[in-house]
Amino acid sequence: MVDVLLVFEVHQPYRLRRDYFWGNRAFKKLEKGELLDSYFDLATDSDIFRRAASKCYLPSNEIILNKIDEHKHEARDFRVAYSISGVFLEQCERYNKDVLESFKQLAETGRVEFLGQTYYHSLSSLYPSPSEFTDQVKTHRATIEDLLGYTPRVFENTELIYNNPIAKLVEALGYDGIFTEGAERIIGQESPNQLYKAKDCENLRVILRNYKLTDDVGFRFSNKSWSEYPLTAEKYADWLSQAQGQYVCIFLDYETFGEHMWPDTGIHEFLKKLPGEILRRNLTISTPSKVIASHKPKHTLDVPHHETVSWADIERSTHSWIGNDMQWAFYQKVRDAEDLVKELGDQEYTKIWRYLQISDHLYYMFTAGGGPGVVHSYFSPYEKPIDAFLSAQAALMDYIQRLRSETYAANEPFMFRTKEDEEGSTGITALSMKGFLHSLGAVPTRSLQFHRSRGDFEAWIKHSLRDETLAEEISKVNASNLRGEALRLQLMKTLCSYMSTLRKNREKTIKP
Repeated sequence: MVDVLLVFEVHQPYRLRRDYFWGNRAFKKLEKGELLDSYFDLATDSDIFRRAASKCYLPSNEIILNKIDEHKHEARDFRVAYSISGVFLEQCERYNKDVLESFKQLAETGRVEFLGQTYYHSLSSLYPSPSEFTDQVKTHRATIEDLLGYTPRVFENTELIYNNPIAKLVEALGYDGIFTEGAERIIGQESPNQLYKAKDCENLRVILRNYKLTDDVGFRFSNKSWSEYPLTAEKYADWLSQAQGQYVCIFLDYETFGEHMWPDTGIHEFLKKLPGEILRRNLTISTPSKVIASHKPKHTLDVPHHETVSWADIERSTHSWIGNDMQWAFYQKVRDAEDLVKELGDQEYTKIWRYLQISDHLYYMFTAGGGPGVVHSYFSPYEKPIDAFLSAQAALMDYIQRLRSETYAANEPFMFRTKEDEEGSTGITALSMKGFLHSLGAVPTRSLQFHRSRGDFEAWIKHSLRDETLAEEISKVNASNLRGEALRLQLMKTLCSYMSTLRKNREKTIKP
């Protein structure tokens, strides 16, 4: 008999304003605290969340909680797992705290496992540098620990996106296992119902989703033209009992129960009856961590970067998010802002940048037709993919302009060195005036001496920052007899004073 895994992904995005481009909302004079409301349609988010809470989250959580309680004294009890995004938990606290309280009640049963993921449900695992992905995963783990009292041990990357480098990152972050899609193109003729070892990892285990059995509920449950309609809990439990392997993983969008499949389809009745029907067939309902502890991997899963897999659409790749020019343009521009965002180090600007990383923005720009196109259109708040792109790109360009203004961004980076050859690189680079100030405090004094002797600082400020006044001020410092730490302190003092004056002058132009 196989173990049955029931796993639910729970996520709601922050949606960008649909009229951001056509409503000429970009490039207005705004305070920093007004930017979130300027970019994002929080009223629509509130309406959607409250509707989903009443139709899906609250009734479904109540069903799960009741089923856990009903079977808790049996030898084979009922257990489930959830993968909840950080932005969903934010919306719980913002729009309906009862939803969060119901998940806390589920956590307190001790029979629910919570997975790790990226806090912002992003594509940061695909970025060239792992730092943003790592930050988001750590933030998500801390949030789950704080709100639900649970430390995740198994990971679900956004929409099951997976490849070998991602697996290595996840193992380095301390996880025991990771989920991905049981797609034929990565497992060949093998069954998806068996545990795998991740290639190039010491101990990380890979759990595969059985997409055929999952889609029977997620996509076909209410389809009256389907040959198996109506799908009853008894019939579905029979199918699960016939599965061969170590386990069978059913991994669904939680919104299936009441939001995608409305209550009048019978989806909640199906959910109520399913646990009992599974257990009646002498099957064990397990959790991801128990599957990893109970079974040994039979094969190694090898998914190179160029073969990255996901659970999305027919191709089960990353094409759902970065498969056309619009998607790629937006994705790359968001990704490329990372260094400047982190040089600024401002909490509000960082938060907005990360909201712009939410994968749903890219999902709405999908242009292929057929069945996948229908699915993307169902989730999208836009009439056409081009509208999604125009709103997102206009908001992004507005954000980047403000970011460059906040940091006093340069046209070209300044790379700190100690000498001219390759060995002279310090690995420290400044993209802006603010980044330059931070770098001055971090580089070795011999780097300051090297650039001072060549006049590099004032040349970069004049030609890349395009600020002749500051260049003259820095030139005066360099003309002094200061050396070592004294030189560092005077350079930083001069720059701090100058930036303070710039900031005061800018605030005068914004405030009435």
